[in-house]
Amino acid sequence: ILKEDGINAKVINIHTIKPIDREIIISAAKETKAIVTAEEHSIVGGLGSAVLEVLSDEYPVPLKRVGVMDTFGESGKPKDLLRKYKLTADEIVKQAKEVINIRAK
Repeated sequence: ILKEDGINAKVINIHTIKPIDREIIISAAKETKAIVTAEEHSIVGGLGSAVLEVLSDEYPVPLKRVGVMDTFGESGKPKDLLRKYKLTADEIVKQAKEVINIRAK
C-alpha cells in the first residue's frame, strides 16, 4: 500500500521483546529516520514501548505505535477486533504517513 504512494518501507519481525534486538532497531532507525511499530497488544509495556526505550537511549527518531490503546480488551471475531482497536493495514499506513510528516519537519 505504501509503495503505491512512493513510500519505501522496511518490515522487521521482532519476535521477542526480551531480549530486544537493539542492533536491528538502531540500524533501521539510522536507515529510515522514522519508525512505526505494530502489535496485537497494548501499546503500554509492549513492543512499541521497548522500541521507544532503545531509540531514546541510542538514536532518537520519530516513532508511532499501532496497537491496543490503554484500555481493557474485549472478545469477538478477529476481523471485528482488528477494526475496533485500529490494528488494520489502513491504520498502519496512516501512522507511517504521519511519522514521515513529523520526520520532514
